[in-house]
Amino acid sequence: MDQHLALSARDGSRTHTPFQITDFESVASAIPPPGLAQLSYLVAVSAIALNSSTIETTMLAFTFPGQGSQRPGMGQPWVDHESWELVDEASAIVGRDVGELLLTADAETLKDTRNAQLTTFVSSLMVLDAVERLGVEPSLCAGHSLGEYTALTANGALGFDDGVRLVVERAAAMHEAGLSLPGVMSAVLGLEDEDVETACRRADSDVWIANFNAPGQVVIAGSPEAVAIASDHAKQLGAKRVMSLPVSGAFHTPYMSGARDRLRDAIALAKPRDSDVPIVSNVDAKPHDHGSEWSTLLSAQLSSPVKWKQCLQTMAENGVTKFIELGPGGVLTGMAKRTLTTARTLSISTPDELDKLIEWIGEAKMPSPELHEGEHLFAVERLVVSPSAGVFTPLSSLGDGSRIKVGDVLGMVGGNEVRSLFDGILQNFISVDGERVTAHQPIAWLRTV
Repeated sequence: MDQHLALSARDGSRTHTPFQITDFESVASAIPPPGLAQLSYLVAVSAIALNSSTIETTMLAFTFPGQGSQRPGMGQPWVDHESWELVDEASAIVGRDVGELLLTADAETLKDTRNAQLTTFVSSLMVLDAVERLGVEPSLCAGHSLGEYTALTANGALGFDDGVRLVVERAAAMHEAGLSLPGVMSAVLGLEDEDVETACRRADSDVWIANFNAPGQVVIAGSPEAVAIASDHAKQLGAKRVMSLPVSGAFHTPYMSGARDRLRDAIALAKPRDSDVPIVSNVDAKPHDHGSEWSTLLSAQLSSPVKWKQCLQTMAENGVTKFIELGPGGVLTGMAKRTLTTARTLSISTPDELDKLIEWIGEAKMPSPELHEGEHLFAVERLVVSPSAGVFTPLSSLGDGSRIKVGDVLGMVGGNEVRSLFDGILQNFISVDGERVTAHQPIAWLRTV
């Protein structure tokens, strides 16, 4: 698949083009007046093509951090933001007060992988939700370790509920594996990959490379004793520094093999779907958009090294020139700068930084928007699109062929009702249950009668 071309969504009804910034002024006549804001926005497909009103400038990637990026109080800036609703949703799903963890948990509490993974996952999706409200979409995505689950949820391969439950199950399985085989992780700085591998071999014990993060930045993991020995060898080979990481196990090594069976079962229950945007896998550093592939990739990731440097290189080879890290820490931004010296990077972790994103995007040269004619459907075809950003839940009583009247509710996006402004027959839902959608994203397709 040529990642430079528009990528069809799983039902063929939507496309994603590189670096989309929605320009609604060019289609103002198709937008209902302000008094109908609580109704769905509805666009006649015959008037506007499905992929119209986008400005294509350059390839953009969203990246999502893994555990280790968490920090005390990281939720505080978001408490009064609309996107905080995701924290409440996550709390209801897991039966825990996620907000309390984000606001008051100390560093030691957050170090526990069961807390680190959940809070980092929810925080990143909260940032994503805020960014989506600005109308910015990626051409490719990738996530570091846990962040891969965030990327899958962000792009509809996992519903929000399934994503939260899967992350909780993954963290619990990794925690138990860590209790069975206690381990640690350390970052080796200033040494070539091959020399780090040599240091691990010289230790002649349970220590392996766990992350290829960036040139001169490799993480090793294993038993505490073996990691200490390998660290000494790394220093002898010229490492500038070796520092321990705030995690509670030897992740991405054979020490996690005991958690794989439990995780396989959880992944099977989640049933990953095809994603709208390809996601570059930690395991093979290749883009994937078929849900069937992720069942094995996520399982393998647990005890395989994270090839993050290679993921960044793959995205660059596919035309990505801008990288936005969404979530706490800013660690991935530093890795991108070290790996891809010509790439433009930005880290978003607080609402205040959203203004920086707008300025950052504005620096790009914007050509005059042209209305893309695309493939027109008959005037009797209508699209119901989302009134806001959030998680879409369709009305369970509706299905293909259902008769829809003006004002009927088709579902909910967050706390907003999705209502039809026309009579018609429901042809199909374009967005699926649990999918995170942006404002004005197509939700359903009607044929008027």
